[in-house]
Amino acid sequence: MIRVTLAGLRSRRLRLLLSALAVVLGVTFMSATLVVTDTLNASLRGLYAGLHSDTEVQVTAKQVLPGIGEDSATTPVPADLVQRVAAVGGVATATGVVSEDGARLVGADGRVVRTSFNRPRLGTNWTGERGSVRLRAGRAPAAPGEIAINAALALAADAQLGDRVGVLTQRPKQTFAVVGVIGYHGDRDSVSGAHEIAFHESVAAELMLGRPDVYSAVDVRAEPGVTPEVLRDRLRGALGDDVVVRTGDELRAAQSESAREDLAAITQILLAVAGIALFVGVFLILNTFSILLAQRTRELALLRALGARRRQLIGSVLVEAALVGLAASAAGAALGVGIAVSLPRLARDTAMGDLGLGAVTVPPLAVLTSIALGAAVTVVAAIGPALRASRIPPVAALREMSASDRPLTKLTVTGSVIGAVGVALLVLAFADGTDDIALGTVLGGVLASFVGAALLTPFIARPTVTLIGRLFAWSAPGRLGRLNAGRNPRRTASTAAALMVGVAVVTAVGIVLTSATVSLRRTGADHFRADLILTEPTSTERPQTFDPAILDRIRAVPGVAAVAGIYDDVAMTPRGRTGIVAVDDIAAWRSTIKVEHVAGTLGPLEPDEILTDSDTAADLGLQIGSPVEISFARGRSRTFTLAGTYRSDWSSGWLMPASVVPDLSRQQPSTGLVRLAPGASEADVHARVSALLADSPETVVTDPDGFVDNVTGVFGTVLVLLQVLLGIAMLIAAFGVVNTLALSVLERTRELGLLRAVGLSRGQTVRMVAVEAMAISIFGTLLGIAVGTGLGAAVARALRGEGITELALPWALLAAYLASGVVIGVLAAALPAVRAARTDVLRAIAYD
Repeated sequence: MIRVTLAGLRSRRLRLLLSALAVVLGVTFMSATLVVTDTLNASLRGLYAGLHSDTEVQVTAKQVLPGIGEDSATTPVPADLVQRVAAVGGVATATGVVSEDGARLVGADGRVVRTSFNRPRLGTNWTGERGSVRLRAGRAPAAPGEIAINAALALAADAQLGDRVGVLTQRPKQTFAVVGVIGYHGDRDSVSGAHEIAFHESVAAELMLGRPDVYSAVDVRAEPGVTPEVLRDRLRGALGDDVVVRTGDELRAAQSESAREDLAAITQILLAVAGIALFVGVFLILNTFSILLAQRTRELALLRALGARRRQLIGSVLVEAALVGLAASAAGAALGVGIAVSLPRLARDTAMGDLGLGAVTVPPLAVLTSIALGAAVTVVAAIGPALRASRIPPVAALREMSASDRPLTKLTVTGSVIGAVGVALLVLAFADGTDDIALGTVLGGVLASFVGAALLTPFIARPTVTLIGRLFAWSAPGRLGRLNAGRNPRRTASTAAALMVGVAVVTAVGIVLTSATVSLRRTGADHFRADLILTEPTSTERPQTFDPAILDRIRAVPGVAAVAGIYDDVAMTPRGRTGIVAVDDIAAWRSTIKVEHVAGTLGPLEPDEILTDSDTAADLGLQIGSPVEISFARGRSRTFTLAGTYRSDWSSGWLMPASVVPDLSRQQPSTGLVRLAPGASEADVHARVSALLADSPETVVTDPDGFVDNVTGVFGTVLVLLQVLLGIAMLIAAFGVVNTLALSVLERTRELGLLRAVGLSRGQTVRMVAVEAMAISIFGTLLGIAVGTGLGAAVARALRGEGITELALPWALLAAYLASGVVIGVLAAALPAVRAARTDVLRAIAYD
């Protein structure tokens, strides 16, 4: 049987090629993801091994907000702590270090230079060539007006030594001279893609931490003979519990773990793409083996007649699948490794820039895992066809017969049950109305829904494809193509299901995002009373700010009636770590947005008064006059008195007076609300306000509609990523259509010969196959749109409590998906149609 299997595999290698390509694509993504992830982890381990190599112990302030990330500053330590640390026995040197996100260099084009993938833009104090830092060119900053920048930033900004550049920090824009270029251990241009600006010691703290005489941390080196662990314990005993003391190894481990957590999100996205590619490939593999085994009915029956047992036939088919899977997986793994190896060079040659990748490492486990997974998927997909092949009776060898079309009752019932389970899981995941959504339940519900829909597809395949085919049935080739498409509903359904998965995913997410956008537009239009809004044009993890003096200048612009500056930050509140807002003019704030007064006062606040929304007050049992303790990111805790409560569709949470700004980590406003006086020209005021923002290039002036567009802009990025995912799924689905048609043409060789003999021309043969392909691909696309619409509508309805109050369909995208289905059908039909048209009539009639 093994020799028979190998011989059959050699004779059918071209027929299995397209199925193998589906496995190749899925395994390529899997292999590349695993290799890139391992490379990044290895690179980070090496980077952090040298990043703090000059730091044996580090002293930092105890963080007020545990778990805070790049969206806020750390709690600083006072400058006199450096002397206190230096006085501890065993300390050789103690160096105060400033290192904070938010130093933004303005390029020659007047725009702020951004990092790839929203990496930090660090502002530091120059402390010499320590740890991994090396001065690659120029000299160190020797005066307040001088800076050194890292090589990645110099390249991105096209900055040269001696250039004068603008820099935005916690203070208004200032101009500095570039006197040095920084590199890092291992000849790196950056630390994980971050940009860095090193200021002179005299101005670094003021610019980056908002006040002088503080540091982000104190780096400590021990005297000879004193271990870092011993020095750590001495420092803890001498400094008390107000600081955190860690050894260099502990610090490097913590930073490396944080970086790995950042990588985990990217890894999950890439693995999801690979998983969907493999999932779609399952349908293609299943269909291929089903068709091949149907064509080999007499061959398999003859083997049974010669004594082959059912178990041997099953083993033969599975061995064939395993060999195909191994070969395809090995090719995919090799291709994935090649992509991973070339990624660093591609990144440097494109806008992505330096990704912080070191030498690419190819772990054997990643390659073996990819190959094993691809082979396993192929074998699992072949189990069903193998079981059906084992049921072929030996008598089939005595006459010409094909595999009969089995009843769809069991398949339909099974699909209904699985689909119902999927819907139930989605309802369970979203119906409780909480923010803590179980991701596993959601993924299980989506997967079960897709499997259920796929199993139900054969039930609706024949009538639906027949109906679609009527659009092309105005000629004899069209009618023949329509009948061919509906001839085998299982085969048609399996081919269409591969296309359905990708279209359904992007349709569902597109509906949720479109519904969210429409909902935000409607509530936003009703919420804002401001005519102009100052905001950043792109959504970032760390909101960008502008000079608060600009607000006073705007108040002096003719035609302006009210201006409110909004300061965003995070703090520890009675509800835990949450966002807070400080407003410089409460009366102007009330006049620029729609807010309902619930209790107390919403008038001007005293320095120790605070407002919150009515729901928060009710949840916490707060009354007017209740004390509220707030701990700010800078380390200070204050007790406020609740002065009033409000209700608003967009605004919620804690609202504070401008007196808290010195305690915030971001001491500049991130948003400005401007209301015009009656009769004022919006265009004229817009132009005047824009001119005032010349030194704040990250801030733009827009209207409420533009502000909502900015808020929902991230949705467009998500949709673009999904379009890429759809493209991958459609590419695999196109292989499925090509493979199905090619095998069907081969299966119908005699039939094609007879049609040609009775007068069907080559051109008509091509049109017949094209109609069949388009009917199948349009069916799969429509099915995906229908399933995706159902899933998207269900999720949007479940998120009604999160502000998605409107259900909206992205009609333009749905039309584009349908057009893509037609294009796939036309392209997929090309090779099979040409093969069918070239069929030799006499040989085809004699074909067995």
